[in-house]
Amino acid sequence: MAWTREEMAQRAARELKNGFYVNLGIGIPTLVANFIPQGMKVTLQSENGMLGMGPFPYEDAVDPDLINAGKQTITELPQSSYFSSADSFAMIRGGHINLSILGGMQVSEGGDLANWMVPGKMIKGMGGAMDLVAGVQRVVVVMEHTEKSGESKFKPQCTLPLTGQGVVDLLITDLAVFEIDRAGGGVRLVELAKGTTLDEVQKKTEARYQVALAKA
Repeated sequence: MAWTREEMAQRAARELKNGFYVNLGIGIPTLVANFIPQGMKVTLQSENGMLGMGPFPYEDAVDPDLINAGKQTITELPQSSYFSSADSFAMIRGGHINLSILGGMQVSEGGDLANWMVPGKMIKGMGGAMDLVAGVQRVVVVMEHTEKSGESKFKPQCTLPLTGQGVVDLLITDLAVFEIDRAGGGVRLVELAKGTTLDEVQKKTEARYQVALAKA
């Protein structure tokens, strides 16, 4: 059985550390905010100009002026601060964000990421993903392991336009978790989703990897 979207987000939340400044991408990564461990201090940053995002609001508390980069309504905290998009990207490009958790369309075994467009389809813009993968200290990608057609999204080389080359440190799919050595040291499969087998992962993965599961 594959992990659900919530279980993938819960696994990604294990990469958070106390005191981290974190940027969450659109889609599954936004769910990570629901699984921040109690007592842990994590500050969420949004590239549209907000530091210290609160949880999603209930319907009777929605403020249309408070949105994240994915245009979802959010809430503020007593310590929240606001600034220009230019200042927000200065934080990102300056290496001041510890961790970014992003969605992906494809990831290569070399840590390349494609997550901003599919040729021939209309897009609103590339967003901030290119800056995030270039400037953030550590990048975690969360995505489904295969397309609806069954084709693997974890490949030897990405076939979609790249967001960044050699930028992914950790890949979390609905089947498994992979550590990627950006320096060319290869890929290590370090965790399986509950109920998933090594054989299933092998059949659904085009990228090359080594199995390095922790002993029970």
